Amino acid sequence: MSELSSNIILVILVTSLATYLSRFLGVVSSEKIDVTSKLFRWFNCIAYSILAALIARIVIFPAGVLEEAELWVRLIVILISIFIFFITKKNLVYPTVLSAILLSLLNSYL
Repeated sequence: MSELSSNIILVILVTSLATYLSRFLGVVSSEKIDVTSKLFRWFNCIAYSILAALIARIVIFPAGVLEEAELWVRLIVILISIFIFFITKKNLVYPTVLSAILLSLLNSYL
């Protein structure tokens, strides 16, 4: 085996161990967590705020192919997707699929 392929295998093993170890520890400790506690709600708020910040960063400062779309096109797609999300009773499938289609159409024709 070459050095590169053995390094790739080592990286896959280490990242898999880190991923599955944290999941295992989460499953083991989940029985003792009260989902209505203040600490759990605090972690929930932190998780949602990080997710919102990442989405905002992707929309305002995109990288890669999304960078080709204008800011106003991205904002229109987000607003329409949020509207569809609430119309479909908080179903994530419809706005996700529609946002990809809408973004490609608006970016191609405008």
